[in-house]
Amino acid sequence: MRDPFSLGQPLLRLVLSVTTSESATLTILSVISVIDDDASVRAATNNLLRSHGYTVRTFASAEEFLQSAHLNDTSCVIADVQMSVMSGPELMTVMRGQGYLVPFIFITAFPDETVRARALSAGAIGFLAKPFAGPTLTNCLATALQGHRGRAGE
Repeated sequence: MRDPFSLGQPLLRLVLSVTTSESATLTILSVISVIDDDASVRAATNNLLRSHGYTVRTFASAEEFLQSAHLNDTSCVIADVQMSVMSGPELMTVMRGQGYLVPFIFITAFPDETVRARALSAGAIGFLAKPFAGPTLTNCLATALQGHRGRAGE
């Protein structure tokens, strides 16, 4: 008896190939650093972005990220707004002060219009409330990378 799922395999490969080739211009050399003190958010965001072909690095805190060897190869930072020692907006300020101009996308479980307005006026590309839809994040990320293509580590 034939495996009923074997017929779907070539189709699945074709769909994955098309999806990969369409986003290849955005994902080649795109290293996304995800910084969130919630392990489940890091894991879910990691899985989502890897499924779209991105290389993802995850960090439990802003300090861990700043001490890592990945500042220069990061193409975009996705950071939680509220973390215990250093917040996402504080991280962006520190990085800008050190000359790193990579785009930032903020995610938060506590959306506040004042914080959102400040983050966007300081140069953040996006400000998303948790839980957010996968396409919302990937579209925001595509916008960030389009505007920053080829300038990792800047």
